[in-house]
Amino acid sequence: MFAAPQAVPAAHAGGIGELAHVVIALLIVLGVLLLLATLVRRARGWGQRGPQHLEVLADVPLGAKERAVLLRVGAVQLLVGVAPGRVSALHVLTQPLEPIVPAAGNAAPAVSFQALLRRSLGV
Repeated sequence: MFAAPQAVPAAHAGGIGELAHVVIALLIVLGVLLLLATLVRRARGWGQRGPQHLEVLADVPLGAKERAVLLRVGAVQLLVGVAPGRVSALHVLTQPLEPIVPAAGNAAPAVSFQALLRRSLGV
């Protein structure tokens, strides 16, 4: 019924080759996930058809989970408060605000994640 102890093969100790296979498989999986995330991010705008009547003009965090959001609905601008499980109209603007466009010379350069990571690692 049971195998004799001498008939059971010895456990194979993993080597560098097996570790390399695991690392390569992990890198492939991470690459596929990054590719899918990029595709999903780009595909967000594909489903939008026709004129957009609702637009987010600005948002400001007020706390850990609360924000104030300025919306344009047609020709009307609304200031709403957004919290978990609740959206409240705070104010309807009688005169629409014009968006502030920063001057090209005054705009701070965008710092990429790669640059931040390299700076934190001291590379």
